[in-house]
Amino acid sequence: MSSSAAVPSSSGTRNYAIVTAAYWGFTLTDGALRMLVLLHFFRLGYSPFTLAFLFLLYEAAGIGANLIGGWLATRFGIARMLAVGLTTQIAGFLLLSVVSPAWSAALSVAWVVAAQGICGVAKDLTKTASKSAIKLTAGGASGRLFKWVAFFTGSKNAMKGFGFFLGGLLLEALGFRGALWAMAAALGVILAGVVLSLPPMMGRAKASKSARELFSKNRGVNLMAAARVFLFSARDVWFVVGLPVFLYASGWTFTMVGGFLAAWTIGYGMVQAAAPAFVRRSADGLSAEVPSARAWSLALTAVPAVLAAMMIAGVPAPEFFVPAGLCVFGVLFAVNSSVHSYLVLAYAGSEKAAEDVGFYYAANAAGRFGGILLSGLLYELAGLTGCLIGASTLLAVCWAITLAFPLRRDHAAVAGAVAK
Repeated sequence: MSSSAAVPSSSGTRNYAIVTAAYWGFTLTDGALRMLVLLHFFRLGYSPFTLAFLFLLYEAAGIGANLIGGWLATRFGIARMLAVGLTTQIAGFLLLSVVSPAWSAALSVAWVVAAQGICGVAKDLTKTASKSAIKLTAGGASGRLFKWVAFFTGSKNAMKGFGFFLGGLLLEALGFRGALWAMAAALGVILAGVVLSLPPMMGRAKASKSARELFSKNRGVNLMAAARVFLFSARDVWFVVGLPVFLYASGWTFTMVGGFLAAWTIGYGMVQAAAPAFVRRSADGLSAEVPSARAWSLALTAVPAVLAAMMIAGVPAPEFFVPAGLCVFGVLFAVNSSVHSYLVLAYAGSEKAAEDVGFYYAANAAGRFGGILLSGLLYELAGLTGCLIGASTLLAVCWAITLAFPLRRDHAAVAGAVAK
């Protein structure tokens, strides 16, 4: 019997709980890291645009990390790759802790970008392994799979929001270097728990033998990946640079800006976890869920378009109505993201779920990378209005792709991939 076959319910629930708890700990420190870097280097005098570029390699590294991570998780087991991701994050923290205020700006930026790249690899290795484990532990029940994916994804994003607060707290209490050492130690404890608790061969299967085979996905997975690129580009095109700089320029303090982003992320995660309650369900797991994905995507497209129109029309107090509108955006985006995360696992083959998930989240990383670049460029050219127009345009493309989502699983393609 393949090691990736559905596990018994009690064992599957136990392993799901262990993976979720480990990823919570990882995400908490990952969110804290982002705030640590932003606050520390902002205090040293770096501009908001320079701060954004500190994270570019972090996002770019995720494209390759997801692809190779999915293959490695299939080849060597999900639990092992989860451990590798945690170990890599610890290494990234320790490298960042070496940075000294006495270094030149060029050396500091280069070092931080490189260390952030390592942390980006760690994040996506860990995420690919963790989300692949959900497909494995949930078994064949689509209802349980949707609920487990939604809770995992939503709680993870809520933890990331709490991490923003944790980063500021640790920076204040322990300083930049002390905070990084404390987080590295905490991840060391989590790593030990993963190694001691999870079956090392969990999820191991016959991996693809060539790049062509690795990229040969079924139609559903390919379309989901394409939609993911545009969905997450549309978020980051305003979230990373445009909105923080706009709010800061409108008179918000840095603490207010950081607090809003943290609250937005926590609320977004809570809605993600509750998403199954908002989406029509079907026995086959697709016939109702796919039309729901299309409807939620169309509704999301309208929000930044309306906000951009209000700004162009000169509606007063954009520093207040824009954040309020983006809270509405957050609710709709959370449901869209949760439905997409479920659908890719519904389309994925069981034997090589890790490879399918890695391919999908490589597209996710590509979308975030493109969104960061566009955020700086569009804000430079047309302010936040340009970012919002860009977001609505990207979401319109995402919605168009959802119209092609298949209503049935491509069993033939999955079987062919397994046979290889």
